Amino acid sequence: MQHFDCDYMEGAHPLILEALVRTNMEKTVGYGVDEYCASAREKILEACGLTQDQGEVHLLIGGTQTNATVIKALLRPYEGVIAATTGHIALHEAGAIESSGHKVLTIPAVDGKLTAASIDEYIKAFRADEAWDHMVWPGMVYISQPTEYGTLYTLAELEAIAEVCRKWEIPLFVDGARLGYALASPTTDVTLKDLARLCDVFYIGGTKCGAMFGEAVVMRKGLVPHFFTIIKQQGALLAKGRMLGIQFDVLFTDDLYINIARHAVELASRLREAFRAKGYEIFAESPTNQVFVALSAEQEAHLRTITTFSEWERTADGRLVVRLATSWATLSEDVDKVIEQL
Repeated sequence: MQHFDCDYMEGAHPLILEALVRTNMEKTVGYGVDEYCASAREKILEACGLTQDQGEVHLLIGGTQTNATVIKALLRPYEGVIAATTGHIALHEAGAIESSGHKVLTIPAVDGKLTAASIDEYIKAFRADEAWDHMVWPGMVYISQPTEYGTLYTLAELEAIAEVCRKWEIPLFVDGARLGYALASPTTDVTLKDLARLCDVFYIGGTKCGAMFGEAVVMRKGLVPHFFTIIKQQGALLAKGRMLGIQFDVLFTDDLYINIARHAVELASRLREAFRAKGYEIFAESPTNQVFVALSAEQEAHLRTITTFSEWERTADGRLVVRLATSWATLSEDVDKVIEQL
């Protein structure tokens, strides 16, 4: 039996484990002000094409904590966050955003993506409503790269959304929990430097991309005063902060982050094309590390004897859509075994 449930089933990349063991008995100050965190921040800013006067990097412990912390920090009490109806914060974070007192304002997605036009129309209609002051003000835009369906925003799409956000003077926040797999996709034309140029805040996911845990938030310098304190209030600050710094320092040495993500994307592509060749319907054309397949009852029964996966949704005709996810640690032989038995 193979396992493709998600991309965070394994622990951490061996080079990260080696670094953690090598530094285990060192004594460093806590809360992310040690030399390892400083080195990681420097490398991340350099990769993003930012100076220390232009951007800042904060290391948090997990994706849900990062989304909740950033959104709470950016919004006023009367504001909500625009997201796709299929967005992660709208579906899979147990109401973490709403529990902080902010509403997720969902609008329809196309292939998992928001469009600049739909965002613009939503805000325009809101502000034209005579009862707007009785409603939740759209205070920011949330998107993810890749989306929940593994699809990618193009540079042109991202630029258009950023332009709409500037027009209405609201921040753009990009969830990058799986950002490594987006950056490593052969179809993408969006780079880290593009994200740093167009977004007010985005984060580089570690938990799903080689780290034991952790996310690196990159934001415009001075965007949120006292963000460190807000991180602590939200329970997202790690006392042994160097554990995060060491991991991101390793990931951003010698292009490790992109290289291990590229491995996952390549294996997912092999798996996707094998499903297609053997008569299975690909539900979403994801160019990243996620493979979405719509299964007949017979196909579902057979696939359950081969591998584990995530159940995603049901089609209108009742077929089960499943997701198989590769990761930085997936072995070629694991993919081969699934393909042989399809």
